[in-house]
Amino acid sequence: MQLSHFPKQKLTASIFLILASTASGQNYPAKPIRIVGAEAGGSGDFAARLIAPELAASLGQQVIVDNRSLAGELVSKAPPDGYTLLLAGGTVILGPLLRKVPYDLERDFLPITLAVSLPNILVVHPSLPVKSVKELIALAKNSPGDLNYSTTAPGASSHLGAELFKAMAGVDIVQIRYRGNGQALAALLGGQVHLTFAVAAAVTSHVKSGRLRALAITSAQPTNLFPGLSTVAASGLPGYEVTSIIGIWAPAKTPEAIVSRLNQELVRVLKRPDVREKFLNAGVETIGNTPEEFAAKLKTDMAKYGKLIRDAGIRAE
Repeated sequence: MQLSHFPKQKLTASIFLILASTASGQNYPAKPIRIVGAEAGGSGDFAARLIAPELAASLGQQVIVDNRSLAGELVSKAPPDGYTLLLAGGTVILGPLLRKVPYDLERDFLPITLAVSLPNILVVHPSLPVKSVKELIALAKNSPGDLNYSTTAPGASSHLGAELFKAMAGVDIVQIRYRGNGQALAALLGGQVHLTFAVAAAVTSHVKSGRLRALAITSAQPTNLFPGLSTVAASGLPGYEVTSIIGIWAPAKTPEAIVSRLNQELVRVLKRPDVREKFLNAGVETIGNTPEEFAAKLKTDMAKYGKLIRDAGIRAE
């Protein structure tokens, strides 16, 4: 169709939007960028504070980390100009599955990239007479309700990891709740519980010292976080995968040129060997993918965990 067939006003508006979008990408960023995250001191905060200075150097603008208890709500209402970004994990991703929240993950945000992944290690107390996932499943089936696992808040990765394990293996293992990850791990080290699903950084030294026994990792593929350790899926429970993910979003309606620029710069940072090594030393794997790949991962995880949360009757407190 020729341009002359378009109404003059619509044609002018379309050209203006195209030029404005292109210009916004070329001129961006012209001022400091704020990365809004949830809890200070957590994995998300660590990721944000490691990424921020590297992104600042790449973009030539200051990048500020801002910890807020209502990070998702704040960013969902921020101007869609690329200067307020959300970096978050389970609190934002799983929040809508556990409670009513004032934002819609798909409607209010645009995925930029999946930043990092934190698989768990399935560890048992050495007094438990099992050395593999298959042996653990067999023991649990022979003694339903006799084994227990430590976890923290409803919907935490340790909780979801254990509940998915129970559902897929068809076993009854009792949940023992603790206030924090430190207490949950201490209970296992002290022999008060039989097993847990914990991040690699928390248990690696205890496995090496013999105080805990590692059976498998919860990621889909083996990882350098724990070299030589097989996955749960390959060790007796095909299809099993539970990983905590931390991603980066922009408010909905942020210009495509800005989202693309941010994606390119963030992926470049996350793929750098020195950055990957810093994260790996902290028990975290860097990812860095396209907005489309990140959106697909979110869709898959929301469907899987949504079903698990409903079937297990998990509720936020």
